[in-house]
Amino acid sequence: MTAAELVAAHGARLLAEAGRVIRAGIGVRRLVDVQAVPADLAAPGASFVTLKRGADLRGCIGRIEPTRPLLVDVAENAYAAAFEDPRFPPVRPHELDDLTVSIAVLAPPTPWVVADEAALLAGLRPGHDGLILAAGGRRALFLPSVWEVLPDPADFVRALKQKAGWAPDAWPIALQIAQFETAATPTVPLP
Repeated sequence: MTAAELVAAHGARLLAEAGRVIRAGIGVRRLVDVQAVPADLAAPGASFVTLKRGADLRGCIGRIEPTRPLLVDVAENAYAAAFEDPRFPPVRPHELDDLTVSIAVLAPPTPWVVADEAALLAGLRPGHDGLILAAGGRRALFLPSVWEVLPDPADFVRALKQKAGWAPDAWPIALQIAQFETAATPTVPLP
């Protein structure tokens, strides 16, 4: 089943699980039981869970590779986005009613070989491509949703390089590039 089919069939359940884990997680970590879930949600999957408070990012954690059941991945990433994102303090009970959540289910990344940054910029599909850059022990990823705030391909790539800790005009030696797509749930108030 593709990421888009998974989100269409099970997006509401994934959002409900993310909300349950976050609301239950204030002070207690509770995991999900995959024994009684549809096979699609028990199959390995990769996801990112994004929390916002108003228009501001409040947490975003995910995995690139499908190493655990999708429902477990969503639950773990929801908990981590709320309580373990190193950029933010843990979510507090008074914030719960102000949070929104969205889930991006990732399709497997595809390695992308380009000669230089000009070729990379020419091949990018704004609003569609997620991008991973890796070199020298550093890696950074932008979900396709980042195009909403960085719609220009040059700005998108520069910001991604800065996220990895490189100079915005650098082209690191042995740079590895991968493109991926996602299917995302709508952004909804925390269930």
